[in-house]
Amino acid sequence: MATKAKSDTNEALKQLTYLASALKAPRITEAAGRLADHARDAGWTHEEYLAAVLDREVAARNASGAQLRIRAAGFGSRKTIEEFDWDAQPAVRQQIASLASGGFLTEARNVVLLGPPGTGKTHLATGLGIAAAHHGHRVLFATATEWVTRLTDAHRAGRLPQELARLRRYGLIIVDEVGYLPFEQDAANLFFQLVSSRYEHASLILTSNLPFSGWGGVFGDQAVAAAMIDRVVHHADVLTLKGASYRLRNRGIDTLPSIRTQDTAD
Repeated sequence: MATKAKSDTNEALKQLTYLASALKAPRITEAAGRLADHARDAGWTHEEYLAAVLDREVAARNASGAQLRIRAAGFGSRKTIEEFDWDAQPAVRQQIASLASGGFLTEARNVVLLGPPGTGKTHLATGLGIAAAHHGHRVLFATATEWVTRLTDAHRAGRLPQELARLRRYGLIIVDEVGYLPFEQDAANLFFQLVSSRYEHASLILTSNLPFSGWGGVFGDQAVAAAMIDRVVHHADVLTLKGASYRLRNRGIDTLPSIRTQDTAD
């Protein structure tokens, strides 16, 4: 009797291996074998056992997909929310934790991180992007200058509408370092089109070392800057980071000339 039971089990595992391969879900075989003895000992129902096996497959598939999305995002470096030094920015910790849950993405809301250089804006933007990838969203990361170059190339090739439509399929676009370099008028107009195309459709995260009042100088046109800020902020969480640059810690330098008298919340 024991020999027959063992033979039946082996045949079932062979069939399971074939079915898992046909479904392109090879991890099911491993999970099924690993959980079988535990399910028998614990008296699981067939439904409970099947749910547990499929849960392992879905979790593994989601993790694998998240890693693919993270690699495709173009992050300069992988910095997670968990790795952030909250001692330097305790005031925004609760807001960031809420944003990391991904709710803002389903509502097509934006996030704006303002603050002096070296206060963690890029780290937090990247961390939120990685969290978004784990929630199943496609993400793209680049500096403001890199985005303008990309849009300029598409415009010159006569493909700007198609490029903007393609980018709308990404749940999150991160624009780092707005304000570090001024834009020519054509570049500013292209950037405005990127913002407009995503307005109330998909989310943006922007980081800037300048208050909103300084964006007119960056984009060379107060009207364009005002219209862009209006669309960005209408559905947005605006977080202001403060303090000295972490890069200057223990160097005897407390402030940088460009930020000494600025209030980023303007």
